[in-house]
Amino acid sequence: MTVIIIGAGLGGLALARVLHVNGIDAVVYEREPSRGARGQGGMLDIHSGQRALREAGLIDQFHAIARGEGQDMRLLEPDGTLLLQEDTPDDAPLDRPEVDRADLRNLLLDSLPGDMVRWGRAFEAADQGLLHFADGSSTTYDLLVGADGANSRVRALLTDARPAHIGQNVVELGIPDIDRTHPDLAAMVGRGNYWVLGNGLSLAAQRNGDGRVRIGLSFYNTAEDWFATSGIPFDDPAAARARLIDLLSGWDARFIALIAACDDTIAPRSITTLPVGLTWPSKPDVTLVGDAAHLMPPVGEGANMALLDGALLGLALAAHPDDVPAAVEEYEREMFERTSAAARMSADLQDLLMSPDAAQKMLAFFQPG
Repeated sequence: MTVIIIGAGLGGLALARVLHVNGIDAVVYEREPSRGARGQGGMLDIHSGQRALREAGLIDQFHAIARGEGQDMRLLEPDGTLLLQEDTPDDAPLDRPEVDRADLRNLLLDSLPGDMVRWGRAFEAADQGLLHFADGSSTTYDLLVGADGANSRVRALLTDARPAHIGQNVVELGIPDIDRTHPDLAAMVGRGNYWVLGNGLSLAAQRNGDGRVRIGLSFYNTAEDWFATSGIPFDDPAAARARLIDLLSGWDARFIALIAACDDTIAPRSITTLPVGLTWPSKPDVTLVGDAAHLMPPVGEGANMALLDGALLGLALAAHPDDVPAAVEEYEREMFERTSAAARMSADLQDLLMSPDAAQKMLAFFQPG
C-alpha cells in the first residue's frame, strides 16, 4: 500500500502518525518549504480531537503542552457589561483545553520519522495512480489523501464544490508579551477567551501560550469584497488601528484600549465554508480529510474534526490493509455523518453570532434554561 498525503496540517499529520503506529508506510508532501515557513495561527480548543491523539499514542505529550486555564471564558457586551465569567479550577479535567496550533503541529511532526514529510513539494495533478508536482517530478500511489486545506486542489478529483463566503470578514491583530507590556489589559482579558459581542460586530481576544494575546475583530453580514470599501489601510498599521477604533464607535473605552495596544501585525481574513453535508461518490484511490472535506465556520470544531478524520482513516486502512477501497468507503461513511453534524452545529452557532442580540443568545447558549 502506497499512501500519499498532500498537506502537513493537523489532519494529514494525524493520519501519517496513526499509519506509522500501525506499521503502514506513507509520505506527506507539503508545498511550504519548511515547518517554520509561516505562522500557524492561534490557540485551538481540543475536545473530541483528543481521541485522535490517544489513537496516535500522543495523549500524554498533548496534556503536557495543553493549557487547562485556556478553558476560562469571559463574555461581555459592547458597553462593558459582563454577562458571563467562567474560571477553570487548576485541578479541573482537561475536557476542552486550549493548545497553540504550532505546538500541536510540532508534536505531530516530531512523532514521525524524519523523511516522512517532504517539504517544498506542491501538488499539481493526479491521474490513474500517478501524482505530478509543480517542480515536474512525479510519483505513484495506491491512495491519495487530500489534506490540503480550504483551497484544496485534491478536492477537484472528487467534487466540484468550492468554499463560499458566509458574510463574515475578520481583522486579526495581537498584543505581544501582554503581561509585561500591558498588565492592566492582561488582567482584563484573563487566562483564556474573552468575547465582546455587539450588533453585527464582535471582538474575540485569546491568550496564547507564548504570552501573546491574539485579537479578532469580526464584521458580520458583510460582502466578500468588504475590505476594499472598509477604509482600513492595511499597509499603514497606525492608520489601520485608528480606523478600527472608529468602527468601534460607542464601545467601552477598555475595548478601544485593547485595539490601540496592538502591534503592527494586522491582517484581513475573509471567512468561507463548504456546503453543510457535502458528500461525493466514493473513489477507491482518493479521499479527503480536514478542511479539504468539510470547511466550517471557525467556532471550535474544524481542528477536532480534522484530527479525527486523520486518525479514523488511518485505523480503517489498518483494519483493511489488503482492501483500500473498502477502507476508504468505511471511513467516508462515518466521516460524512460525523462532520455533517458538526458543520450544522457550527452553522447554527455562526447564525447566532451574526444575530442582532448575539450577546444574549450566546449567554443562553452557555447557560441554557
